[in-house]
Amino acid sequence: MKNKSNFLRSLAAISSATLLSLGLGAPAAAADTDFPNRTIELLVPYQPGGGTDGLARTFADASRKHMSQSMVIVNRPGAGGAIGWTEVINAKPDGYKLAVLTVELLTLPHLGLAKFNYDDFQPIAQLNADPAAITVKADAPWNTIEEFLAAAKKSPESVRVGNSGNGSIWHLAAAALEDKTGAKFGHIPFQGAAPAVLALLGGHIEAVAVSPAEVTTHVQSGKLKMLAVMADQRVKGFEKVPTAKERGIDLSIGTWRGLGAPKNTPPEVMAKLREITAKTAAEPMMREAMDKQNLGYVYTDGAVFKETLAKDNAYYKALITKLNIKP
Repeated sequence: MKNKSNFLRSLAAISSATLLSLGLGAPAAAADTDFPNRTIELLVPYQPGGGTDGLARTFADASRKHMSQSMVIVNRPGAGGAIGWTEVINAKPDGYKLAVLTVELLTLPHLGLAKFNYDDFQPIAQLNADPAAITVKADAPWNTIEEFLAAAKKSPESVRVGNSGNGSIWHLAAAALEDKTGAKFGHIPFQGAAPAVLALLGGHIEAVAVSPAEVTTHVQSGKLKMLAVMADQRVKGFEKVPTAKERGIDLSIGTWRGLGAPKNTPPEVMAKLREITAKTAAEPMMREAMDKQNLGYVYTDGAVFKETLAKDNAYYKALITKLNIKP
């Protein structure tokens, strides 16, 4: 019996050594010590060519300095972002499939258009924020936000404000402005901000409630004028345009972009992703590219970004419910 016991102990020791040599018996964390050891996919839940896509591609290029592997962009447009986000939520939580997050991650569920919520992601970092702004034609009869709102109050729904679709962030921004001021707009949805701006240029609507980035070229050329930005501070490049708060309207609303990973991604992988992102976000080429695209640069780490998600989620839930906004 003694010889048999010694034999079994020896067999167990050999088996353990063999498993460890193959990496099969190693702790789970050991497999991530060299993360990343293959290509990372960054999903953009929109079509190529927009601001979100441009930001993602710039980030992927800049990240090469800070990791040995490459990051590739995969576009998964559709359902307002829901298709791409759902794919990442359901992916293996190993850090190799990430998503660009935008504010629609919060609004879609409250509009009944998605079953996920922001808790299905672990936030890596926020990289951008852009406020809504009220912009009109250069020859419009209003030169201040007060004059514009007075017209919308005097003749309800006669002042048509274009947005990027029913339930979009720019629709919500205009609706929030109504709620704060008592004005009543005619909300005109388009398939994106760019078509709304073109309609304004063509005189088919009276205003748009999109970001400064989306009207910069036309404001600079003298075709459009901006009356107010819905931000806490004046916007770079539009320093002469007052904030809504400066005009007595307590409203700050807009979009943002950041990076997220599936919620069960291991802590050590999240730590590495956040380290890579922080270094990449500090690259001069990131700032230069964002300035060129007129995208507002904002960097916050995962913990602060998570607080932003929770705060904004509560805000949009209350706003959508209060105003009974439908997609």
